[in-house]
Amino acid sequence: MNDVQGFPAFARQQRSTRGRSWWARAWVQAMEDTSLDNEQLKKGRRSANSGQVGTITISPGRIAATVYSPEDTYESVVHVDELSSDDWRRFSEQVAARAGHIAALLDGEMPHDLVEAASDAGVTLLPGIGDLDPSCTCDAWELPCQHAAALCYQVAWLLDADPFVLLLLRGRTRETLLDELQLSATEPTATGVSIADVLAATPGELPDPPDLPAKIGLDDLPVAGIAPPDGFGPAVLQLLVLDAARRARAILRALLSGTPEPQPLNEWQDTVRLATDFPDLATPLTEATGKDLALGIQAWRYGGAPGLDVLEHTWTPTPADLNRARTELQATDLPITTAGNQLTLGTEAQLRLDRHGRWHPYRLIGNTWTPAGPPSTDPLVADW
Repeated sequence: MNDVQGFPAFARQQRSTRGRSWWARAWVQAMEDTSLDNEQLKKGRRSANSGQVGTITISPGRIAATVYSPEDTYESVVHVDELSSDDWRRFSEQVAARAGHIAALLDGEMPHDLVEAASDAGVTLLPGIGDLDPSCTCDAWELPCQHAAALCYQVAWLLDADPFVLLLLRGRTRETLLDELQLSATEPTATGVSIADVLAATPGELPDPPDLPAKIGLDDLPVAGIAPPDGFGPAVLQLLVLDAARRARAILRALLSGTPEPQPLNEWQDTVRLATDFPDLATPLTEATGKDLALGIQAWRYGGAPGLDVLEHTWTPTPADLNRARTELQATDLPITTAGNQLTLGTEAQLRLDRHGRWHPYRLIGNTWTPAGPPSTDPLVADW
């Protein structure tokens, strides 16, 4: 079985070097977080889009290509650690324990939450900071140099088209991995039934999942005759019951669709959420907490719990996160100052990075920094 794959050179084009897919963006972030020289990254983006990278050869643990430039031709190589046999065994066992994942992989699809499954098995599927080892025949000392960076950016395009490229880099071809999964699927589980038999079962052998109930409104609540507890007016009780019903529906929807359940909230976060979702509760909640909820409501309306967090807390992200944003914002010609996770542009605009990699725009109104719009992973797109 051939463990080396060649990919034709990309023609000159204008497309995002960050990629479109989740896999591609995660790959680019790992490469950019490793870099200490943003100028080499800029040159690498230009080289990638100008068609200067030749045929890309990918094999377990290695990416290689010839990169052409007006002054010379260079051989660039990026090494990635392969997963060990024990890593692949644990990874396969973890995937085999999740019928949805093995079904997707056997169909040739690669769900991005496979990273979580790998992590649960103690296996790092996506490279992180320092996991990429670039080299090049040019005389630049930066890692990566512009030629290796161009190669990495084009690998992101390959991942857009086929995320199984990542598994090849980690040491398994698509065919080898699927053969291993098919083999594990035919082996009996602890219950004596093979995963393959479960996947092949006809729908009639299992009960159909329930339909998601329709979203209800206040008029649908059967609480009109229920006396509220002390301290609660009838209208407040109805809103709390409506909120409980909607949250229960959201949890059921997540279970039926296989998506993550709503994020657990602490008491303060839930207070702001309730005041945002139900404006009639803002006054009693303000009185109960003794706090002004106005800014919190605005932050929640734009960005949910992460939006509230950046309103109230600062934290220290990696220098690479800030440097990447500063590089992109240089085109604004505004002076940029940094404090923790906050970038202040000029005197009246600010961007705050949350712990999920999104930038929240703020404007200085009077003497108060105020949430100004929804967040974006691109600092230039955030509406500041």
